[in-house]
Amino acid sequence: MNGIIPKSKAKGTDICGVNDYYYIIRSDLGCYMQSSDFNKGLDISIFSLHPACQNGDHYLGHEDGYFYIIKGNSYRRVKNLTTDSDAVVYSLHPNCRGGDHYLSAFGNFYIIFQGKGTYRRTTNMNQDLDAVEYSLHPNCRDGLYYWGLPNHYYFLKPVSKWGVEYYKGTDFSKDECTAVYSVHPDVLNFLPGGLSVTIGPAFGIWENIKTLTNDSNTPVTWQKKITRRVGYNKEKMTQITHNWKIAASVSTESGALAALIAKMQFSFSAEYGGSHVSTEKESWNEMTEEEEQLSFQLKPNESVYLWQYRMGLGEEPVLFCRDLKIDDEPNPPTEVPLPPAQS
Repeated sequence: MNGIIPKSKAKGTDICGVNDYYYIIRSDLGCYMQSSDFNKGLDISIFSLHPACQNGDHYLGHEDGYFYIIKGNSYRRVKNLTTDSDAVVYSLHPNCRGGDHYLSAFGNFYIIFQGKGTYRRTTNMNQDLDAVEYSLHPNCRDGLYYWGLPNHYYFLKPVSKWGVEYYKGTDFSKDECTAVYSVHPDVLNFLPGGLSVTIGPAFGIWENIKTLTNDSNTPVTWQKKITRRVGYNKEKMTQITHNWKIAASVSTESGALAALIAKMQFSFSAEYGGSHVSTEKESWNEMTEEEEQLSFQLKPNESVYLWQYRMGLGEEPVLFCRDLKIDDEPNPPTEVPLPPAQS
């Protein structure tokens, strides 16, 4: 099923909240998104992620204004994910280790153990103070991501017939859900797998760009200039970033960031709307037309077919690959010319 990649399969990716803002962390992109409203897609800004703050196992925010980054059995507390300011590292109490999700709300830290169907509440993850463990209500167990703000918790539900939604509540044990919201497309586009929801799943096809036929009864030699498109459809892809304010600290301009998001989408498995291929060695420059001089010797009544491989999302062609294949078969090739993505 096409949809959002769960946190368990996307290391360095998480959602957290601090005061009035939600944050989506994407270590694979080297940046994070800030928004004041996931439902309306308000105040969206993209900031760079400091190297020391990348590739965490979990990210959470607290009402003290700090971000907490968990790696293994310790956590890093920082004031700013771009500058790594005021960084301090603490050990994680043994009782607070091994959680599937971490969040903060109501002045407490919450650790979700989805497999056990429980969650732990504590006021301090280093000392495990005031700790209590509760059963997780069945309706609260299937979240893809969990996060909190001072007076509510939230979790992202799997894609349903209503699209991608997130729940707002106050008690994991009683399923006290106060509201359900849809996620705005501008936010979905930043989540891993989100492009498969907003645009459509990835595809790769061989396109016939030229057919040459010798209708005569004698062999002929053709010399033809072939024009093909190479690169990516920048104009179409940068539409996904139009409503994002991208900070100067982000090392890629909006077109390059959109290309990187698409590149990641192609690398995901088909389950999440990807093609599981690596496009690293393809040209991700803005699409141009290239000419190539080709020479063919055609037998009488013989045809030659030229095929070019291209990648796309939904109905949209996104990447025109360099691969050309020439054969005498009218049916497109069946092999995928790109290497598989690294798992």
